[in-house]
Amino acid sequence: MSNRETFIAKFDPLTLAWGILVAATGIGWWFGHTAQIGNDGARLSMAGVFVTAFFKAWVVGFQFMELKRAPRWLRHTYDLWIVGVCAALMFICLR
Repeated sequence: MSNRETFIAKFDPLTLAWGILVAATGIGWWFGHTAQIGNDGARLSMAGVFVTAFFKAWVVGFQFMELKRAPRWLRHTYDLWIVGVCAALMFICLR
């Protein structure tokens, strides 16, 4: 194994998911902060916050609620629910 593969192999999937959630929280915070600074990008910032929040919900469902080992129909139903609710909220709030 190369040094890079050894470094990546040391991370537990839960630790990696936690790191992704922390990074996504920072990105969501940045979108929210950007929306408060000026009105020019408020709609884009709001869409960014929605997408970031639902991405985090997907990571929690996939990793911590064990959907990665669930039947295919359940994983795809969850994926559709995440995309559908996010799209509906964006349509309602951004029109």
